[in-house]
Amino acid sequence: MSLEGLPQSHTPAGSTFDPSQKPPVSKGSWVRILVYLVLVAGLGFVVWRIHKNQQLTAQNNAQQEAAMTNQPIPVQVAAAEQRSMPIYLTALGTVTPYMSVTVKARVSGQLLPVKFTEGQQVRQGETIMMIDPKPFQAALDQAKGNLLHDEALLKNAQAEYARYKALFEAGVTSKETLDADEASQGQYQGAIAADKAAIETAQLQLDWSSIQSPIDGKIGLRLVDPGNIITANTTNLVIINQFQPIAVYFTLPENELPQVLHKLASDKRIQVDAYDRGDQVKLATGYLLTGDNQIDTTTGTEKLKAVFENTDQVLFPNQFVNIHLVLEDRAGALVVPSAAVQSGVQGSFVWVVDAAGTLGAGTARIQPVKVALAEGPITILDSGPTPGQNVVVDGADRLRAGQPVTASAGRQSSTTSGRSQP
Repeated sequence: MSLEGLPQSHTPAGSTFDPSQKPPVSKGSWVRILVYLVLVAGLGFVVWRIHKNQQLTAQNNAQQEAAMTNQPIPVQVAAAEQRSMPIYLTALGTVTPYMSVTVKARVSGQLLPVKFTEGQQVRQGETIMMIDPKPFQAALDQAKGNLLHDEALLKNAQAEYARYKALFEAGVTSKETLDADEASQGQYQGAIAADKAAIETAQLQLDWSSIQSPIDGKIGLRLVDPGNIITANTTNLVIINQFQPIAVYFTLPENELPQVLHKLASDKRIQVDAYDRGDQVKLATGYLLTGDNQIDTTTGTEKLKAVFENTDQVLFPNQFVNIHLVLEDRAGALVVPSAAVQSGVQGSFVWVVDAAGTLGAGTARIQPVKVALAEGPITILDSGPTPGQNVVVDGADRLRAGQPVTASAGRQSSTTSGRSQP
């Protein structure tokens, strides 16, 4: 076959073709490689620098922690105490007047100027208001006049009867005339009895025109001004509430009732303390009077009534108070503030500060405790620190065993009693 029709490869004259020979590297490629190397070196320096800074930071932190370990940490402490502690049930109570009366008039008429100052104490039977008595006095006078008139008629009828009786015995008059005179006496006697009843009614109306306090208590704001015409048994005039003594109603769950009723049956009287809304300040001390005769099925609770003398009138109607129903007075109880009790894997514990003095420098250590009762700011312990030892109530989160501390007195709570556990 002839190759004349195929294209011919041409090479320059005087040169030979070497297939293994690579093309020459350009100058731009070397520049890119150099830039990449510089970037990698810079990134490596930055990483090394960050790692070095982290090492220095960790070293400084370790040095600071080591320094802090030997520095006293300020904490607040309170002394464990051994004292008599009441065990009680708590409830929310509402103060209610022991007796409350809404005064209404029993007769209609015009109200005269009142005889009391709003808010004053009044005694039972004391006159506090007056209704114009003139109409009732006139009715009384009229009834008395009718009585005198009928008494005169009766006296005349009795005299006539005596005369006609003598004539009848003499045979001068008839029996019918004598019977008529005797019947007229009965009519007048009946009229006299009616007159006396009318006098009693008129006297009663006159007495009711003077409105008197039905109880001892504190009078409220008047509801009607003098000069108004009031309607009998309809118009509310004023409300009188008895403050001394005063009552407090509260409820307890039905599962707590057996111990309360058993103690009430045996002791006849259970102490009840009333505290303010914050359950910190004791307002008054009273006693449990009784409980209701049924349990409320909608709430599973029973209503109870406590009575307080309230001599200083610190309790006021519709006031909300926290009730402490004291079931037991535990003598020699070991108590600490509840803020001192901590919980851990091994159970409950407190931080105890061992120091030469009551306050000042010392070291902290863990003291396991066994909690008996806890309520609010006070916890009763079955075992734990000895009475008088200081326990940490603030700053315990930074402590470790053997940590030096500087102790200062913590703020004491005003509540000093415990709660009965069901």
